[in-house]
Formats: sequence, C-alpha cells, structure tokens
Amino acid sequence: MNIAFFLIPKKEVVYLPIQSTMRQALEKMEYHRYSAVPLLDQEGKYVTTLTEGDLLWKLKNTPNLNFHNTENIRLTEIPFHRKNEPISIQAEMEHIITRAMEQNFVPVTDDKGIFIGIIRRREIIEYCASQMFAPAAN
Repeated sequence: MNIAFFLIPKKEVVYLPIQSTMRQALEKMEYHRYSAVPLLDQEGKYVTTLTEGDLLWKLKNTPNLNFHNTENIRLTEIPFHRKNEPISIQAEMEHIITRAMEQNFVPVTDDKGIFIGIIRRREIIEYCASQMFAPAAN
C-alpha cells in the first residue's frame, strides 16, 4: 500500500523553520503538547526533527541559559541527538515500519526533498493491526 493514503499534509502539521529560536520552539511545542516537531529550511526541505530532549540537553549544557534568554538561541545552535530520516512519498508502507518503532512520526518528502507531511505512528500501527487481523482468504 502506498503511504500517500496515510499522509497528514504539511498544512495540518506543526513544524518550525530551522531559523526559529529555542523559545519559539518551546512555546509552540508546549501549546500543541508535542514532544517533537519537524524542522524545515528556507526552501521547505526537511532538515531534522527537534525533540524535547534536544531542548533539555541544550538547557542543561549551556551555563546561565534559562527560559527568558532562550529567545537568543537559534535552533541551528542546538545539537540534535537523533536524525530522523524522511521517507519518499513513493515508498511503500512496509518500508517505514522500522522507522516508526523509534519515532512518533515519519517525515515524508516529495521527489525534490520538499517536506510534504508526516505519517504518525498511530496510523502505521493501525495498518499493521489490520494486516494481522484481516480475515484469511480461502
């Protein structure tokens, strides 16, 4: 099954430009209650996924950094601890199951690398369950 069926389009996805500040990320993630969001460059290409852990490690490892001065830290200054590779819209569902085991969502790009949306772990699990419990063909 093609993954386009499960795609949540970019216009419905919370994401941030890589040029955003740490404070903007903290506030957006808190508002939407997300633990991770995709980061995009100026051309709309997927760069990486920012996680709460990335933000916490930056706070912990930066002397005198507190919530109020996070507006001075660009996301480009934050070390990312995981690289969530995107998958092409041309991929088949079976190719992304292993990725979903390690991340809440899988970023999806078009043939030019432009971010077009995500597939959430929930939809992947629902697909797998439907395959496992589907009635056997006679």
